[in-house]
Amino acid sequence: MELLVFDLDGTLLNESSRISDFTRDTLRLLTANNIAYTVATGRNLQAARDIINGHGFELPHVYTNGVMIWDPRKQALSLGNFLTVTEAQHILQAAIRADLTPFVHTVEAGNHHVIYHPPTRHPPEEKLLTMFASRAQNVVKPLAILPVDAQITNINMIGENSAVEQVAAEISTEDHLVAYSGPAMENRALKWIDIHHSLASKGSAVSALREQLGISKVVCFGDSDNDLSMFEIADECYAPENAKTPLKEAATAVIGHHDADGVALFLRDRFNL
Repeated sequence: MELLVFDLDGTLLNESSRISDFTRDTLRLLTANNIAYTVATGRNLQAARDIINGHGFELPHVYTNGVMIWDPRKQALSLGNFLTVTEAQHILQAAIRADLTPFVHTVEAGNHHVIYHPPTRHPPEEKLLTMFASRAQNVVKPLAILPVDAQITNINMIGENSAVEQVAAEISTEDHLVAYSGPAMENRALKWIDIHHSLASKGSAVSALREQLGISKVVCFGDSDNDLSMFEIADECYAPENAKTPLKEAATAVIGHHDADGVALFLRDRFNL
């Protein structure tokens, strides 16, 4: 079986962070032709649920850059490669020195997503916190009551470019941490950074799916640094026109822009849909 694996933001989604009508119809054509596909995203389950629901994503999904795999058929969540307390402390200290508010994402009993944070310092952080709190599946709590045995999936922040780069530089000395960053969807003048355990990657999660599902060929689509690991294990990989240069260089080919249905157009041509 051939499996198509889509990144979301900057790849399958348009500039409004939605699946366009044309892409929606293309996904339906894939399903009608028994072509298997799934998603591998840096988003968590809660942040992606409303976007992909109803679009035929029936096979296991990869979330939080490989920290978790959700099987919608079994309603089961597989987790791994959490941040240790020491690693989390290193990240939190770097955030404080850069005058940024860290948001600590955890998975607790019953697979509940709980986000812990200290008081926000800047308006964009307050806006991000409001967005987190608005999602019914999220629980937001003060960092002061973070459990000592918390299962931390990732820690992220938003802020000025220089502050984010300062954090990235500080945590780069930690062998078991990996950071991804880019322009913030909330405000393109700002930058986000998302930090994980280095063993958590889209590539490792997609490799696990390959074995679990008996996949003979993996075809990946992605645009940013966190997609490189799955490009490395894929049989074919495609980068949209808007992708970062390293992705274009690693890709089998460069396809159309994500805001012009580049992935969907490629799929229609590739599979004669």
